[in-house]
Amino acid sequence: MSDASTTTLPGGTFPLTPESTVPRLGYGAMQLAGKNVFGPPADHDGAIAVLREALERGIRHVDTADFYGPYVTNRLIREALHPYAHDLTIVTKVGRVRNERGRWIDEITPESLREQVQSNLRNLEVEALDVVNLRVGGANSPTPGSLAEPFTVLAELQQQGLIRHLGVSTVDAAQIAEARAIAPIVEVQNFYNIANRQDDPLIDALASDGIAYVPYFPLGGFSPLQSTELASVAARLGASTVSVALAWLLQRSPNILLIPGTSSVDHLRENIAGAGLTLTGDDLLELEDIAG
Repeated sequence: MSDASTTTLPGGTFPLTPESTVPRLGYGAMQLAGKNVFGPPADHDGAIAVLREALERGIRHVDTADFYGPYVTNRLIREALHPYAHDLTIVTKVGRVRNERGRWIDEITPESLREQVQSNLRNLEVEALDVVNLRVGGANSPTPGSLAEPFTVLAELQQQGLIRHLGVSTVDAAQIAEARAIAPIVEVQNFYNIANRQDDPLIDALASDGIAYVPYFPLGGFSPLQSTELASVAARLGASTVSVALAWLLQRSPNILLIPGTSSVDHLRENIAGAGLTLTGDDLLELEDIAG
């Protein structure tokens, strides 16, 4: 396994937690599960290879959740990477569960959140979780309302030593402020990409406070990003649209951390190389029209 200090990934680094400075390009493990993020992977050995390749190439930020599968991605991470590198940060989420048919169910009662944390601990085989995000809201947008009760539960588990750091996901500015009044947060994970920029003011505010912003579905999610402008810039640079979209995010703000996911070693390598693309002022100006 390579030493992260000798590996250069696109975008530099960010102090995700007081103890951990991570490369801004990380890896999202969601796609390692089966179809529709349910059940085991089609290629178990391939999934293990992707995780190991990610670390060998310097990635030190892996995003997961016990409801991916469910339990599939966490168990794959344990199988591939345990015992974990001292500088690896694993970020997980609670607030959702899956039923036997794979349906996503919001679940933020105190009892369920405690069990979800315990399940993540078991499946990752750790004594404490590096970062736990409280996941609330809809599929791609926040749902207004208080998160004080569930977030307080996680803050109590943090005080008990089961969680090192906290974050929130699919939230608005008011909910972030409410969470921060209860306990410090190290990241916000919301739906955002070059075509969906509703969080622009929030990103800038978090940057000024040194809090990471981690966009999920950075490439559009289950419906990949497509636009004339994106294709035009990619063609001019001789790059893929994926490369342009990832590079744009890294240039958007220094507190943005990327977690593009893939179940393919080849695609992982393409994502790493593509994120190193540098966009010019003219490129950025043309790409502004996508969100217009």
